[in-house]
Amino acid sequence: MASEKILEGKKAKVAALTEQLQSSVSFVLVDYKGISVEDDTKLRKEMREADVHYIVEKNSMLHFAFKNMGLDAFDEVLHGTTAVAMSNDDPTAPARILGKFAEDHEDFFNLKAGYVEGVTYDTAGVTKLSKIPSKEVLLAQLVGSLHGPIQKLAATLQAVVDSKSEETAA
Repeated sequence: MASEKILEGKKAKVAALTEQLQSSVSFVLVDYKGISVEDDTKLRKEMREADVHYIVEKNSMLHFAFKNMGLDAFDEVLHGTTAVAMSNDDPTAPARILGKFAEDHEDFFNLKAGYVEGVTYDTAGVTKLSKIPSKEVLLAQLVGSLHGPIQKLAATLQAVVDSKSEETAA
């Protein structure tokens, strides 16, 4: 009887994990073996600030959740210690935060794989995703790149107006 209760509890946990993963626009799997409590606390704080949900989960639970989603691309990375970071809003936030952290702590923290809006990525793909700036930074760069030409256009138009007013005054 106890094993039946345990099995039902595990099924419920897999169902909840499947729902979390499916409602995410992106998630990244990492190997965190050897992370210190201090580093983990800093990482979790940064994740919370970016509205990224970060959990440590058993590989078997993740395997069944991915199976429920119809994903088998992650089977080969589900070994050792595994944590998953999920975002419901920003597709690159988990990869960006974890990628930066992995660069600084590559001796014990490694990216395994990722998923963004229906596309699975291996370690190299997640590393490339981690280099993409945030949406806010991209928008600021766009505004900055548009600012110069618009300013030149305004100055040119003003010069035309000034020359027309000089012609009519003469």
